[in-house]
Amino acid sequence: MARFTRIQVATKMAETGMVPVFFHKDPETCKSVIGACYRAGVRVFEFTNRGDFAHETFAELNKWAAVECPELILGVGSVIDAPTAALYIQLGANFIVSPLLNEDIAPVVNRRKILWSPGCGSVTEISKAESLGVEIVKIFPGSQVGGPKFVSAVKGPMPWTSIMPTGGVDPSEANLTEWFKAGVTCVGMGSQLISSELIKNKDFEKLEENVKNAMAIVKKLRQTFPVKV
Repeated sequence: MARFTRIQVATKMAETGMVPVFFHKDPETCKSVIGACYRAGVRVFEFTNRGDFAHETFAELNKWAAVECPELILGVGSVIDAPTAALYIQLGANFIVSPLLNEDIAPVVNRRKILWSPGCGSVTEISKAESLGVEIVKIFPGSQVGGPKFVSAVKGPMPWTSIMPTGGVDPSEANLTEWFKAGVTCVGMGSQLISSELIKNKDFEKLEENVKNAMAIVKKLRQTFPVKV
C-alpha cells in the first residue's frame, strides 16, 4: 500500500519542483543514487520500469526507502498498461508515470487513489487525461513536443493545467528558467542529471553536489514563478 496519498504526492511535486528519473538493475546502485538525491533535498523520485525483473528491484528499494529515506515519495515510471500499474501499486508505489495516455490505467489508479501522470503530446490528450482524473500531466518527450513554448501555449487557454515535462530538461539555470517561466509545475530529469559517467565511476558525492545545485536553482525559480500547491 502507498505510504503517501495522491494529494500529498501532487503537493510535494509542486513544492520541490523536480523529480529525478532513474533505473539500474543493481539495487545497491539504485540505493546509492536515491540516497545521494535524498541528501541533496529530493523528496519525489521516479524509478523507471525499464529492465527485466525491475519490479523485484523496486520492491526492495521501496522497503529500504521507507526506513532509510522516510520522507521520500518513491514512484514508478515507464508504465504503459493497467496490469503493470496494478503490479507496482501492490508493491507500494506512491505514484505511477507513463510515457503515453492509456485510458485503461485510470480506473486502476483511481480505485486505489494513486497519483497517475500520463505522457501527453497535445492539448486534446491533456484534456482527456484531466477528464480521467489526472492531477499533473506529463508532457513527453518534452523538447520534441514543443518545449517551453508548448507549455506556454497550453497554459493560455487551460491555466488550470499542471504540467511536468520529461525529456529535454537539463539542470542548467538557463534551461530550467525557460521551463519554469513557461509555467511548469515540476520537471522530470534523467540522464542529464544522473549521468552514466557518474554511475560508472560510482561518484555519488559528485551526484549529490550536482543534484543539490539543481535543487537550489529550482527553489529560486519556484519563488520567481510560483504555482498553486
